[in-house]
Amino acid sequence: MLDPRSEIYPTIEYRPIQPSDLEALEKIHLALFPIRYEREFFLNVVNGHGIVSWGAVDTSRSDDRRDEIIGFVTTRMIAAKDSEIEDLFRYNSSRKDLTLVYILTLGVVDSYRNLGIASSLVREVVKYAASISNCRGVYLHVISYNQPAISFYKKMLFKLVRRLPMFYYIRGQHYDSYLFVYYVNGGRSPCSPLAFVKMLVAKFWTKEDHCNPRWTRCQESNTLLAPQSNKRIISGDNTRCHV
Repeated sequence: MLDPRSEIYPTIEYRPIQPSDLEALEKIHLALFPIRYEREFFLNVVNGHGIVSWGAVDTSRSDDRRDEIIGFVTTRMIAAKDSEIEDLFRYNSSRKDLTLVYILTLGVVDSYRNLGIASSLVREVVKYAASISNCRGVYLHVISYNQPAISFYKKMLFKLVRRLPMFYYIRGQHYDSYLFVYYVNGGRSPCSPLAFVKMLVAKFWTKEDHCNPRWTRCQESNTLLAPQSNKRIISGDNTRCHV
């Protein structure tokens, strides 16, 4: 493990997660998150079944663990129309094929914290999302009490667009969730002037005013309440929890 007192910084490289990472990936998730993930989730990650992921490795290690992952990010592509933030992109209603990248999990082992690894992993996700022409953003949920994660995503220029009351149900207790978005490829908040005008035009022509949510204020960081039915019950088999 890295000695935090050492003045020699490790050489970190990033690569796709692969089948040989299975055991280390499970171990790190168990250490970092308050929930247990099923084996199926990890198998999907390492085999790339519907999940795109990146791992961080310390290639400066002199032992046989130089290719062992010490950080990771897992993601899934989701159609914007099927996401929880479809309404944020309704101003571009002429496009039915818009997609988003959802961050499932992100983590770095304790001894490699504060080296910019998590930031680099998120940049890989953003770069990947930007390379997909019909992708409009990267989004994720953070449990309301995770202040370090909230501060981290704000620093990474993610926009806090929504607070979801009682979104998580963990071990018999409800917790709110914050929803963050990083826009790519011209994606933008519906509160921007151009997007707002487009949204109004779309409403007029489609006559769907009655279906659209009404927001009391129009600020990126404002709390926009989602329907109460939009909750996430967290047990060992939930694979879309980013806490």
